[in-house]
Amino acid sequence: MLSLSAMKMCTTIPEGRAACGYLRASNKRLGLVPTMGALHEGHLSLVRAAKAQCDAVAVSIFVNPTQFGPSEDLSKYPRQFERDCGLLEKEGIDILFAPAVEEIYPGGQVSWVVVEELSEKLDGRSRPGHFRGVTTIVAKLFHIIEPAAAFFGQKDAAQLAVIRRMVRDLNFPVEIVAGPIVREPDGLAMSSRNVYLALEERGRALVLQRALNEARQKFLAGERSAAKLITAAKEVFIREPKVALDYFEVVDPDTLDPVAHISERTLIAVAAYVGSTRLIDNLELQP
Repeated sequence: MLSLSAMKMCTTIPEGRAACGYLRASNKRLGLVPTMGALHEGHLSLVRAAKAQCDAVAVSIFVNPTQFGPSEDLSKYPRQFERDCGLLEKEGIDILFAPAVEEIYPGGQVSWVVVEELSEKLDGRSRPGHFRGVTTIVAKLFHIIEPAAAFFGQKDAAQLAVIRRMVRDLNFPVEIVAGPIVREPDGLAMSSRNVYLALEERGRALVLQRALNEARQKFLAGERSAAKLITAAKEVFIREPKVALDYFEVVDPDTLDPVAHISERTLIAVAAYVGSTRLIDNLELQP
């Protein structure tokens, strides 16, 4: 068993509720960073943001089976629990909530939290049922931890939009804070799934960032047509034929609806398969 001196580890819902309730009763603003483990600098940047903005920080590690499709990578998703614990203890968090699947989904799951329409766009369209699993587990975590603020990465832009809408529609008293995308030195967005990439795939994966940058350069040069930005980005992908483009879209960052002309804050989002590994990335344009 790991020795977690300053960090309290909770593996059951009653333990998590009690520990977080104690902090809230001490008038501490509690921040939550939900994760699936396999922590990298992107996660740790959210932990540091939570520490800066809150009096106490809880981090959850839970590989959520309900957000994986039947042909997706649940069984091989990287699990590095002891390493993750060491990283979080070094960051000085207060509570680690690390429940088993049976604790969160005892006897199966027949009740779901679904953000309709929004959950079927971008990644939701490519991964049916994915956001139903995301919003259900996040709602559970909000109910168990009761944070004042929750911290999510901008890399998962569609997820952010869906969670923000859930919070608004269901009146959760939680501030949703987005942390900027953290990148590797070569520009690849940090992701727990990057460990799947073989050496030659790692180089090919940079096409996502190149395509986004091509669209951004066209925008900075004065182009405002979403269709022309998309065409320019897709031409970048044509030059990397071993990477299969899933989508490249220009959308409203809140509704995820496509926009034809960029006249206000706009999200450019991309997803692609590098070998069997699905990666996502995005950037925001501000006219």
